[in-house]
Amino acid sequence: MVLLKGLDRRGFIFYTNYESRKGRELAESPHAAAVFWWDKLGRQVRVEGRVEKISARESDEYFEARGRESCLGAWASRQSKVIPGRKTLERRYGEASRRFEGSRVPRPPYWGGYRLIPQSMEFWQGRENRLHDRIRFTRRAGSWKRERLSP
Repeated sequence: MVLLKGLDRRGFIFYTNYESRKGRELAESPHAAAVFWWDKLGRQVRVEGRVEKISARESDEYFEARGRESCLGAWASRQSKVIPGRKTLERRYGEASRRFEGSRVPRPPYWGGYRLIPQSMEFWQGRENRLHDRIRFTRRAGSWKRERLSP
């Protein structure tokens, strides 16, 4: 699970620790899927594609726009790593706070953004009798192929 933080003509952007489980898995296999679900509308969109790191400049710009506490938290957390207890996390946060006291908090080298570049997008609309609408668009040679799928 990720928090979608941006969308541009190239794809869907999210941020995380490159050394987290998510980051390591993407390094091994840079492919992912994202599902956006709207319960009240009975709709979802599934996006599948290749994932690439965004530029350091893009990651820096986003990091600088975050609140100071969130930036310090990125330095304190070794996302997905086992720690002895909460006090360890709080100690690391305090260390980061003292280290960057009176100055801006730079982006950690192990933290940044990714872009999910869509190769396939499926739009699903729930219908009565489980006769749902499913429309899939697949990127082929610079254009999108549209197909209707059976529910």
